Amino acid sequence: MFGIGSTELLVIMVVALIVLGPKNLPNIARTLGKAMGEFRRVSTDFQRTLNTEIDLEDHERRKKEAEKEFFDDKTKAEAPKAEAPRTEAQTAEAAKPAAEAAGKNA
Repeated sequence: MFGIGSTELLVIMVVALIVLGPKNLPNIARTLGKAMGEFRRVSTDFQRTLNTEIDLEDHERRKKEAEKEFFDDKTKAEAPKAEAPRTEAQTAEAAKPAAEAAGKNA
């Protein structure tokens, strides 16, 4: 507890007994105990709220990443595949039928 050993705690209690007196010490100890309990409750509540917000933010980030990945994959699957560049031989063969059709029409 706060890095205080048993010897230091005993010295603090003896000094408090001398300074505050035996009549006031129980009331002060009770008040101090209530204050420590309230502090623990508030700090636990704060920590719980902070963890909840962090989890919520992490969930939103993961959701956005999943949506991005899903829609990117979907658009890739739906997009027409680009044709590979043609070689000169392929271009010449593709032009032959068009040239023959133009010669017949003339």
